[in-house]
Amino acid sequence: MPENGHARGEPTDSGDEVPEAAHDHPNPNRVSARAAQTATERSHGVGTRLRALISANPVPSWDLWTKPRPMIIFLLSWEAIAVALLTFGIVTTGAATLVDWARFGILAVCATVHIQLTRRQEERRRNRVTAVHIDLSGIWVFPGALLLPIHLTLLLIVIVRTQRWFNSRRPPHKFVFTSLTHAVSALLAHQLYQSFASAEVARLSPANSLQVFGILMLVGFCYAALQAIVIGGLLALGGTSAPTLSNVLGTKDDNLLELSTIGLGTIATILLVEIPPAIVILVLITVLGNRLAEINQLQSEARTDPKTGIFNVRGWSESAERALARSARGGEMLALLMIDLDHFKWINDTYGHPAGDDVLRTVAQTLDEITRPKDIIGRFGGEEFLILLPDVDETASKVTAERIRVAIAEQQIVSTDKRGGRARIGGRTASIGVALLGPNGTTVEQLLHAADAAVYAAKEGGRNQVRFADADQSSTEG
Repeated sequence: MPENGHARGEPTDSGDEVPEAAHDHPNPNRVSARAAQTATERSHGVGTRLRALISANPVPSWDLWTKPRPMIIFLLSWEAIAVALLTFGIVTTGAATLVDWARFGILAVCATVHIQLTRRQEERRRNRVTAVHIDLSGIWVFPGALLLPIHLTLLLIVIVRTQRWFNSRRPPHKFVFTSLTHAVSALLAHQLYQSFASAEVARLSPANSLQVFGILMLVGFCYAALQAIVIGGLLALGGTSAPTLSNVLGTKDDNLLELSTIGLGTIATILLVEIPPAIVILVLITVLGNRLAEINQLQSEARTDPKTGIFNVRGWSESAERALARSARGGEMLALLMIDLDHFKWINDTYGHPAGDDVLRTVAQTLDEITRPKDIIGRFGGEEFLILLPDVDETASKVTAERIRVAIAEQQIVSTDKRGGRARIGGRTASIGVALLGPNGTTVEQLLHAADAAVYAAKEGGRNQVRFADADQSSTEG
């Protein structure tokens, strides 16, 4: 078929037959006009879809406005500050050189390959996370923040974040807030790098290599810390239903993953300065890192109770077995607490199951706050919790159990009723059974049986009390 779209001898709009020579040599004006018309139609189509999207999601219906007012004020204030800081950074930054554009191209290509190869893994990881999510694409943004002018760094962030958004489709207010936070962190890292590390990197040698690496890691720490503080602040103000320390600032594994990301970003910076082609190796490493992060997340989920964020039965049992073996080898004492919330069914019947879930989460958070780091907390099922207390005697375990009982009784939990209205749940109590290693058994299973019998004794005795298992309640099973 001829280039202008007409078959040989087909009539034109005027009704005259188009000569064959006209097909062999198209009229440039006609081709330009048709191309312009096609482009206009496409732009109109995009505009129509965009207007339909906006009309279907009017500003008053945005999910942002359903959040707590302090969270909204914090988000909008920070975004205004971020825009002002970034504008100042762009205005005061010089023009990009050919080297800057070459480095930008390398980072943009590597980041795109990484994102596209790990799209499915990243989507699964993100969908399983309820609070903090560590994005490994920071490996490419961090060296850009150090080496590139801020306007090129912002362009790199736009390329990375836009691809992530098409993969995850998170609410726009979260996407914009996080993107601006990454951008301001990049601006901070750039200023620190120019002030303390740029000259050292320029004369990098074995003699100053340790010093350069240390400075870059400190800059990376500041880069990550600003993000953690700002995003954690938003989560604490209403971005998560359970604003615990791990949900706001991330778990130990989250922070180790963030540290690894900064470390690889530091290596990428050095490679980009000294051996640019070698940075391709980091693409393979980051793809593998994404898969390992997903595996680690799956393993963690298999041991974690999804409602409360503490150990489930499997996770608690594995940790308890190891702790008991250590206590047995060292001849140390150990206690097991079984905590049963009194009349928990009444909460579900009166306020609804979402309120019951809020109570479980709050109790789990309270247990985490008033116990020691080495104590092992888990949800046994339903409204029952378990705590293993290493290196405690009978007196210390009684003090701990009483402290837990009082703390639960004093809780005032803000939740919702069956109609979605605000409700405050208080005055709830718990019956606690305590079993001791030795008098009540030598295995986790025996201690569980003994503590369970003590809980029943507490309930039969009137509830809201602590009971110790009798010595003859130890089980000899398996």
